[in-house]
Amino acid sequence: MRKLAALAAVVTMSVGALTACSGGDYCGDLKGYVDSSKDLDIKNADQVGKMLDQAKKVSKSAPDDIKDDWKVVIDYAEKAQAAKGDTNKLVELAKADGEKITPAMQAISKQAKDTCKIDLPGAGS
Repeated sequence: MRKLAALAAVVTMSVGALTACSGGDYCGDLKGYVDSSKDLDIKNADQVGKMLDQAKKVSKSAPDDIKDDWKVVIDYAEKAQAAKGDTNKLVELAKADGEKITPAMQAISKQAKDTCKIDLPGAGS
């Protein structure tokens, strides 16, 4: 269960209050992603799917220097959705991909703050 809690923490890294948004489509898309991630239950494939759709939208408008980070987030979310709430699969995903998702979310969080003035608490900047 500890590993599942760690997985949930990784997913919620992207969740937080938006303080202000300026900077065009990326910031608006990022707000939609954050909204879709609020109260996300990683074991609910439908909720993960909605967050995944928003992540794909954000990745298209993201600055070039973080497009690869968004790809990591999307790949991770696709795997989480495919797990269909299976705790064992989610724990294995956290073990296998946890080292990739954390730095990706840190880069995204920094860009969000620098570009959009959006603070993504818990992203460990």
